[in-house]
Amino acid sequence: MVCTPPRRIAIACRKAARLSMVSALVAVGLVPSAEASAADRCDQLPSPSVSLKRHEEPITLDTRSSYRTLTLIGPRNLPAGKQVLGLTRGTATVRFESRITAYTDPGGRWECASPQLTVTYGFSPMTVYVAKEFPPGSCAYKEIHEHELRHVRAYQAHLLRIEQELADTLKRRFVSDGPWRGPIGQARARLQQELEERWAPYIRREMNKVDAAQALIDTPEEYARVAESCGGEVKRLTR
Repeated sequence: MVCTPPRRIAIACRKAARLSMVSALVAVGLVPSAEASAADRCDQLPSPSVSLKRHEEPITLDTRSSYRTLTLIGPRNLPAGKQVLGLTRGTATVRFESRITAYTDPGGRWECASPQLTVTYGFSPMTVYVAKEFPPGSCAYKEIHEHELRHVRAYQAHLLRIEQELADTLKRRFVSDGPWRGPIGQARARLQQELEERWAPYIRREMNKVDAAQALIDTPEEYARVAESCGGEVKRLTR
C-alpha cells in the first residue's frame, strides 16, 4: 500500500512450513482356506488407500503489534521506507497419518504391506494482524482488516483448488501399485522416508503457489485505495 512520500505503507502476507507424521504398523496373520493356500496371501491384505483432509481452524486476530513491529516481521523484500499496517501469516502444515497392514513370511525373510494413508494439509496457525495504531471500530481498522480477510480467503480457496490434484497424484503412487513387497521391516521405513523426502516437499510447493493469487490482491491500486481511504486517517496515524 503506497502513500505519498516520504512514508509508504503496505499490507502483506507471509508463510512458513511445518511437517508432522504419525504412523502405525499392524502385522496380521492370514489363515488361508484350502482354495487360497496356493494363492498369494498378499492379495488378502486390504487395498492401499489415500485420503485427503483440509485443516480448518479459527483465524487468530492480533491487534497488539505496532506497524513498526509488523514491518520488522513482514516480508523481507519490503522496499525501503514502506510500512506494514496489516499482515496475514499462515504456516503451511502437512500431517501424514499412516497405518500399514502387513503379512510376514513364516520363514521370516520377507513381508508384504499395504499402507492406508491420511494426509491433512492447510495453513496452521493462520494469523491476521492489524497494527495497534488503528483501533477496532475505526474506519482505518475496517479497511485494513477487510483487506487482510481477502488474503485469508485466497489461502482457503487455493487449498480447495489443489485438493483434487493432490489426491490424484498421491493415489497414482500409493493405490495403484498394490501391496509393497520386500525384506521384513522395510515398508514402514520406506514409507516414512518417501513421505518426508518426496511428498511433503511436493505438497508444500503446491500450497506455496498461492503466492500468485496473493499478488493479485496486493496491487499498487489497492495500496493507494486503502492509503487514501477514511479521509486520510491512515496517513495521519502513521506520521
